[in-house]
Amino acid sequence: MKITRRTALLWGGAAWAAGALPKSARSSPIEANEKVNVAWCGVGNRGPRIIENFEKAGIANFVAFCDVDPENKHINGTKEKFPNARTFQDWRKMLDDMDKDIDAVVVLVPDHSHFPITMAAMAAGKHVYTEKPLARTFQEIDLLMAAAKRHGVATQMGNQGHSGDNHFQFKALKEAGIMDHVTHVDAYMNKGRRWHPWGDLKSMPTGETAPKTMDWDLWHSTTPMHEFSKKFHPGNWRGWYQHGTGCFGDWGAHILDTIHRFLDLGLPEKISATKLIQPNELIYPLESTINFQFPQRGNLPTMDIDWYDGVRNLPPTPDEFKGQKLERNLPGKFIYAGDHVFHGGSHSTTLKSLNKEKEKVIADLGVPTMFGDNSDHYKNFLLACRGDEETRSPFSVSGPLSQMLALGCIAQRLGGELEFDRETRQITNNETANALLKDQPRKGWEQYYEL
Repeated sequence: MKITRRTALLWGGAAWAAGALPKSARSSPIEANEKVNVAWCGVGNRGPRIIENFEKAGIANFVAFCDVDPENKHINGTKEKFPNARTFQDWRKMLDDMDKDIDAVVVLVPDHSHFPITMAAMAAGKHVYTEKPLARTFQEIDLLMAAAKRHGVATQMGNQGHSGDNHFQFKALKEAGIMDHVTHVDAYMNKGRRWHPWGDLKSMPTGETAPKTMDWDLWHSTTPMHEFSKKFHPGNWRGWYQHGTGCFGDWGAHILDTIHRFLDLGLPEKISATKLIQPNELIYPLESTINFQFPQRGNLPTMDIDWYDGVRNLPPTPDEFKGQKLERNLPGKFIYAGDHVFHGGSHSTTLKSLNKEKEKVIADLGVPTMFGDNSDHYKNFLLACRGDEETRSPFSVSGPLSQMLALGCIAQRLGGELEFDRETRQITNNETANALLKDQPRKGWEQYYEL
């Protein structure tokens, strides 16, 4: 393969490439009304549906699709639909070969692969849409936030509800002063997860063979190699500490996003695993309850969040909810804001006041119930690539949220009570937990942490 400056950057010569490349190798600005040339990383499972959502915006050209298994059923259908797009197995080669033809990169791969692809794309001057959570470790998220600021590209995390009605409703409730009194939130996701039937695993599964068309080594990205198993791929990776962020990382970004943003939560000062059923050294627990404590923020009071997952681990319900049934297959939250109690779901679902008298108070304050015709999350990103809008979930906003999720995942893994110093950004009472804020990348992948 020809050793260009960009090839050196992507394949390992980070020290040399860092000096050879400008701080931002950004392509020419996209003109008004021009379509955005989008390259895709990860075309399995939900890939075709997300492609369709981007397609509806009407301002995207799909120029490349990349997947570690370029013959999977999902990408085959996509290639038929977009015959002019090029197909790749290795995202590094895609970025190198098509540098001048790509404006933006969409990253839909497993959690453990978000970081290197997103980091390299930004270093190449590409706008980036990366699925939630932003990355798997606290350190990786720190590096992504810094890189986004450094390279000046448009960024968006894929918590798509953050461009929906819940975003605008919560913002309006906060501006009306209603949410200035939140002291507690119960958030929950009680639907069964793929790893729940696996039991108490003692070791990684062995004895299976990866599909012949798949690059199993590349699938591991920055993490250590192990044997193939259908318990990892396709889709089962989320339950493993090495590869995913469990139920909390998956759904917390859709349930807690507006709470985290508009209440200026930042990072917690204490994280406690108050309940762990079937804890395991390899996979996430069968059930967990995690508590997060936040200090006073300006005029906002101290508050805490309890997170509940597991099919039997339902949250407590407020008195105002009596007579109603909590649907265990639907995620949601209860928000306690002084005299107001709200119930909400996930994504763009709006909050409902559980007190009829308080509904009138909210109406009298002029809080709207209709929020206009706004761009959805996908079009919002594409418009930001052209400079027409600002993204609603840029890495500067979605990064701290993702770091809160990463801290919760450490508590689910180790149990106990973790003290977190918001100034030094370290866990101060548990060396093992503090070490889990970052990973040691496997040989050959260190350069992405040095960009």
